[in-house]
Amino acid sequence: MDPANTDRTLLSPERRRADRARLADGVVDVLVIGGGVTGAGAALDAASRGLSVGLLEARDWAAGTSSRSSKLIHGGLRYLEQLAFPLVREALKERARLVGTIAPHLVRPLPFLLPLTAPAWQRAYYGAGVALYDVLGAALARDRSIPRHRHLSRQATLEAFPALRRDAVRGAIRYWDAQVDDARHTLAVVRTAAGYGAHALSSARVVGLLRDGGDDDGAPVVGVRVADLTDGSSFAVRARSVIAATGVWSDDVGAMLGASAPSLKVRASKGVHLVVPRAAIGGADVDPDGLILRTPTSVLFVIPWRDHWIVGTTDTPWRLDRDHPAASSADIGYLLDQVNRVLARPLTADDVVGVYAGLRPLLAGESDDTSRLSREHAVVTPVPGLVLVAGGKYTTYRVMAADAVDAAVEGLPGAPRSRTAELPLVGARGWAAVRDRAAELAAAHGVPQDAVERLLERHGDQVTAVLGLVRRDPALGRPLTGAPGHLAAEVVHAVTAEGALHLDDVLTRRMRISIETPHRGVESAPEVAALMAGVLGWDEERTGREVTHYAARVDAERESQRMPDDRTADAARLGAPDVRAAV
Repeated sequence: MDPANTDRTLLSPERRRADRARLADGVVDVLVIGGGVTGAGAALDAASRGLSVGLLEARDWAAGTSSRSSKLIHGGLRYLEQLAFPLVREALKERARLVGTIAPHLVRPLPFLLPLTAPAWQRAYYGAGVALYDVLGAALARDRSIPRHRHLSRQATLEAFPALRRDAVRGAIRYWDAQVDDARHTLAVVRTAAGYGAHALSSARVVGLLRDGGDDDGAPVVGVRVADLTDGSSFAVRARSVIAATGVWSDDVGAMLGASAPSLKVRASKGVHLVVPRAAIGGADVDPDGLILRTPTSVLFVIPWRDHWIVGTTDTPWRLDRDHPAASSADIGYLLDQVNRVLARPLTADDVVGVYAGLRPLLAGESDDTSRLSREHAVVTPVPGLVLVAGGKYTTYRVMAADAVDAAVEGLPGAPRSRTAELPLVGARGWAAVRDRAAELAAAHGVPQDAVERLLERHGDQVTAVLGLVRRDPALGRPLTGAPGHLAAEVVHAVTAEGALHLDDVLTRRMRISIETPHRGVESAPEVAALMAGVLGWDEERTGREVTHYAARVDAERESQRMPDDRTADAARLGAPDVRAAV
């Protein structure tokens, strides 16, 4: 890929049509199923090695787990207690790469306070763990972009986080990890893979495997059958090797293999997060610290997120609908109870602006307790031509992807090695040249400076592409109805460059309007749909249908969050059909 030319990375409607035609007509070296961060990473890894690559996603890029995480890039401080030193070391190594080279525009260092609530032994115990965390990180980082930890007194702790109850803390340890916009990062990985020639299709659901020699359980896999959810058609894609990076949907691929074929055993753990306004908790006016709190079963994060806080997460088994996991009132109550143990002003349900639930794919072990299942990943080849990869954590997606591609090309003479450890993503190459130019860019394009600052956080050096739309059509410089932190140009860019096909794709993943506004995107939906219609050629009926589907989704989620348990919440959420099922 020419670093100076990002045209090849555009996920436009025209690019999708061309990629579909090429996949249906030819044979690729590597075909990846799953458009989450691991599948996207595998597509990038293979394409950057010079292999021909296809990438298929049943819904939207990052529509599953990879848009519903805690939005952290971290080593996993609590895993040190489990003596999982190799896992922590690997994750810290990836953290350094993401912050320094791969995605510095999307992955930023973030300080956390670890409150101390017990006598001196706790400071010594936690301090030793955080010191080891720093040592492991410092040994791997090429610079000190991640500062070392510090011990804080009670007074210093309250000055750093004024919302804490004075009687709830004796002091704190401040340490550093990093934060990521997970959906936008995954999208950047997909676009970068496309820049290296990968043919990427969303709304392309794999419905079967092609076998060489019939349906015998041991027959080699030579491709897949695909349902195109944009028009209801179907086609086949042939490949020399297929990688399934389908996370909590891994069992679906196992079922396609046959009952006697070996497969990965993956269990889903539900993680629920709450989004509340910055003022609801308070904290420092600029660049506040996050919190990490111990709970009876796991840990709880309170994470600054632009003008909001993210509070999460839960960790409970989930055996219901995997496409749309639902948060119940019990989940919300648990999170509020846990965080209110340390807040001077308790949060209530009325403070909650947004709620999202995601599923972690955990490698199944002996215990049914998901908090004890392995966060490590596994790569297996159950039959020739098929590689399964699952487990792991968001931070180590690149390692998982490289391992999966290594397995896929094993045995090929002269197979190239992974190149992604030092490969910047779309938005990162020119980041240093634009990161401090918000005032200049705002003046040149006639938009508010704070809007450009937000664009820089979401798009990196691609800010010039978004603002270029405003230059050509100044009307696109207006703020969106119900979401004044976003510009109309972002909607057009989401369709022409970022592969958005539905209203939900824009409001939920290209932007975060669905969780950052009290109306959850409903007030913005008509205007956003009209902007998309102008690019995608939707008629009035189709535009109205998109708005209706989105409003129904929000209503179903609100209803599910009033339900007392998982089963009733799941039933309420399924009251709104997936927009992609309408084709």
